[in-house]
Amino acid sequence: MNHLGTVVLETDRLILRPFQQEDAKDMYNNWASSEAVTKYVTWPAHESMDQTEMILKIWVKNYVDPKCYQWCLEYKENGEAIGSMGVVGMDETIDAVEIGYCIGESYWHRGITTEALRAVVQFLFEKAECNRISARHDTKNPNSGKVMNKAGLQYEGTLVQAGKNNEGVCDLAVYGLTKAMYISRSHEDFVKETSENPLTRES
Repeated sequence: MNHLGTVVLETDRLILRPFQQEDAKDMYNNWASSEAVTKYVTWPAHESMDQTEMILKIWVKNYVDPKCYQWCLEYKENGEAIGSMGVVGMDETIDAVEIGYCIGESYWHRGITTEALRAVVQFLFEKAECNRISARHDTKNPNSGKVMNKAGLQYEGTLVQAGKNNEGVCDLAVYGLTKAMYISRSHEDFVKETSENPLTRES
């Protein structure tokens, strides 16, 4: 892989950028403290903004590592941090990464997470030279699978009782996309098949 770190990306509605310590308030209020948002993730809802600030200190410090891919999703319309998306797993022996994400509840069902994921997929294949991108979700959270599918990832199967989150032990639906699959479609076809939004652009 060609590790470039958390490069700033831009879409129609979002700026994907590294987190800053000043994002603590938005992060806490918009998603990190929400029981609904954290229902199917592996970390508990934050009980105080102090906890959020502590997490951000770690994330900001990690940006010196070019293998760190942790984006803040900034909504252009109001300038707020509304979610996060990043590489949560990596196997450099096969140039593969796994993506994880979460977004504030008031921004659900608007295609925003799909828009962000498509930007990250494009960057990881075309710039970071990944060979495979995957993501997975609790089968009781099918909306997350819809995001993955609309971003171009294909359903590959379900791992039974293979994960654990705030709801307990769960089945995991796995989605994936290889660089060869990505390249086999023209950019125009890729956009048409996965989203009504135009191709994202790096900035």
